[in-house]
Amino acid sequence: MIMFQVNRELKKRIKLNGICPYYTMFPLEFPYSILRRYALKGEWVFDPFCGRGTTNYASQILGLPSLGIDSSPVAVAISEAKLTNTSPNLILKAAKEILENFQEPKDVPIGEFWNWAYDANVLRIICRLREGLIKDCHSDDRKALRGILLGALHGPKVKSYPSYLSNQSLRTYAPKPNYAVNFWKKRNLHPESVDVLKLIQIRADRYFSEEKEIAEGKIIKGDSRDTNTYYNINQKFRWVITSPPYYGMKTYIPDQWLRMWFLGGKSTVDYSMEGQLEHPSPELFAMQLNQVWKNVAMVCVPDSTLIIRFGSINDRKVDPLQILYNSLENSGWKVKKVESAGCASAGKRQALYVTTSVDEALEEYDVWAEWNG
Repeated sequence: MIMFQVNRELKKRIKLNGICPYYTMFPLEFPYSILRRYALKGEWVFDPFCGRGTTNYASQILGLPSLGIDSSPVAVAISEAKLTNTSPNLILKAAKEILENFQEPKDVPIGEFWNWAYDANVLRIICRLREGLIKDCHSDDRKALRGILLGALHGPKVKSYPSYLSNQSLRTYAPKPNYAVNFWKKRNLHPESVDVLKLIQIRADRYFSEEKEIAEGKIIKGDSRDTNTYYNINQKFRWVITSPPYYGMKTYIPDQWLRMWFLGGKSTVDYSMEGQLEHPSPELFAMQLNQVWKNVAMVCVPDSTLIIRFGSINDRKVDPLQILYNSLENSGWKVKKVESAGCASAGKRQALYVTTSVDEALEEYDVWAEWNG
């Protein structure tokens, strides 16, 4: 009965949670169900690997204040969009203001990929919006607009009105230039001319027309392993719900290179690992997570709860639970229980996006730990 009520309440909220596809996601129902059942009014919620902000958004729905940290500018922008207090009309107004003030883009990327990826006029409009948002993205209206555009930047063609700005692409991963150009050429696929403002209006209506709750929330761009990231955090947290990258998942930056470009990055694929967890061995990976859990403890109240969803990917033959147990040793957190979270295919979570078929997706786990301070 409780699960039925949760599903019914969340149906109308799934839209905004999906404003921009992102591969390191767990279902909204996961943090929502926990917080709805156990959290008390006013208790702060924290996610040191916030990704697309699912934990923070679940907190906002329930009226709980929250904070998230992520080293990816894309993750930060998506998460911030979900915590805005705005409306479809204000979002469209923000887009029109930018286009009025940036009528000629200063930087339009050139090359075969860009010629095939976007209609020329659409690309110029994207660049105008990009430059305006890079210059000023402090208001909730602009943060919501930025999230909408990140979600619309690339994706599949549909028979109805265009839902994305690009030529045929995946929604979750950015197309790699050489492969994409060959794919488009072979199939004679050309980018469509899209009414960008109309697309923004459609998406703004879809994602923001029903958002009413106002809760205190903040996202920090930073490395959760770095103690300095935590020094300016003044809140104390009762709940920590998170899902760190699984061991072997290390393609976040190149897989999001187009969205990184839109946020001010390079117009070529960046294969660096800056700010990301390193994966040289399970032991060193666990050591890095150990530092995160120690940092998290510094900003938690006594008897706070840490819930970690973790698993593994197929090309790394490791025991994910052992990695997680090792990471929690001498961190101050004591494991209280371990629950199966099912297979990644059930919620389209991390492991699924690096497997070749649903059958290969592996079991994931929810580990509950307590900080005794």
